[in-house]
Amino acid sequence: MNRRNGTFSPAILVLATLAIATTTGCITVGPDYVEPEIETPDAWHTAATTGIGDGTATLQTWWLEFDDPVLEDLIHRSTTGNLGLREALWRVEEARALRGVAGSAGAPQVDLSGQSSRSQASDNGTGAVVSPPGGFEAQNLHDYGVGASWEIDLFGRIRRQVEAADATTQGSVEAYRDVLVSLYAEVALAYVSVRSSQERIGLAKANVQGQEETLQLTGDRFAVGLVSALDVAQAESNVANTRSLIPVLETRLDHSLNRLAVLLGESPGALHDELATPAPVPHEPPAVIVSLPAELLRQRPDVRLAERMLAAQTARIGVATADLYPSFSLGGFLGLQSTSGGDFFDSGSLTWNVGLPIRWNIFSGGRIRNQIRAEEARTAQMLAAYEQTVLSALEESENTMVAYANEVRRRSHLTDSVEATQHSLELVLTQYRSGLTNFQNVLDTQRSLLSRQDELAASEGDAVSNLIRLYRALGGGWDPEAPIEVQPTDQS
Repeated sequence: MNRRNGTFSPAILVLATLAIATTTGCITVGPDYVEPEIETPDAWHTAATTGIGDGTATLQTWWLEFDDPVLEDLIHRSTTGNLGLREALWRVEEARALRGVAGSAGAPQVDLSGQSSRSQASDNGTGAVVSPPGGFEAQNLHDYGVGASWEIDLFGRIRRQVEAADATTQGSVEAYRDVLVSLYAEVALAYVSVRSSQERIGLAKANVQGQEETLQLTGDRFAVGLVSALDVAQAESNVANTRSLIPVLETRLDHSLNRLAVLLGESPGALHDELATPAPVPHEPPAVIVSLPAELLRQRPDVRLAERMLAAQTARIGVATADLYPSFSLGGFLGLQSTSGGDFFDSGSLTWNVGLPIRWNIFSGGRIRNQIRAEEARTAQMLAAYEQTVLSALEESENTMVAYANEVRRRSHLTDSVEATQHSLELVLTQYRSGLTNFQNVLDTQRSLLSRQDELAASEGDAVSNLIRLYRALGGGWDPEAPIEVQPTDQS
């Protein structure tokens, strides 16, 4: 056996360790992750897609289909200003940093340590029997060196940790995308609410004006004795009742404006002046893109996140399983030690050691195996959660399709109703002026017109809002083919 200066060469120990790592380094205990196969319908339920055509819109930029520059600008501003999105970005950076921590466990760890000290032993202490004449003298000690250790990942504990960290990092990116999908939808929904409220306020004010004209007509007819004071009182009540609706709608408008401002990362009230001028509710495209159910697994970030969390948890079974096997480390120290600074760098000051620590927990009272069982149970939970996420995504998509299609049909009927009621009001006013009908018919028709017009305006907003929710349910707002470029914004 190779010897040098009467001792075993450390090279033998190093080479033996490297040989073990080379021959057994391919062992990775624990199950290898396989993405589960989820059965999804080949097509959506017929009732869900009735009235929804196969459009050619790009799901990743669905808001462009509304052809509303203001909405496009608001969504762009939310990308850089929303605080929830910024928080999600920093979570990605945190996950990436923790991935680096996990990866560093497989690299040698090197530490520089040392100290210079001066000490003196007690002449009357435990060393009194060997105290020289005149007592102990103070001594200097200079001790500096480099220590290194390297865990040899024979059974894949570190590799499984890295695998889990990789999946967790990928999951954080999907969580960021999920926030992005929700953010774009929330901005669009708040914007539609603003425009819908403005339209409803305008209709209420127009009805107030028409009812005030009727009040004037009733007053004129009362002045010449053609009608009773009851007609005037009822007309006044009708005007006041319609006016009372306006503050409620203005409150809704203010709430929507404040919500929109916060989504953009701005203070409530910041958009009141910018969006003060009323504008129509964005019109949906003539045909809507509807992807196949199986596409949800690819497009929905929450589904992708659940799958990545399942992958990370599967890897943790291997981390726990590795504790059943021995662990090997290679460690050593190389330094200089001297009581005098003058000869500190002499060859005689050299000190070193090298070792191959081995740890094998051969009995733990069932702790390790129970930990493995716990990780397996968590993995089963993650699988169930993943499958539930897929089902919830399918449910949400079908529900929003039905809601959108039905609201479009309802809006069409309300349009017919408004047109018929407007015509009825023209007829009844003509008859009232001619004395062929009483004022109650006028009053009922005016109230009916206000109600139908308000329902139609609300339905227009609801139809567009349901379409936005459909785009969100389908996972619209980002491109799966685009490279992952997630960089945090400046904290300032």
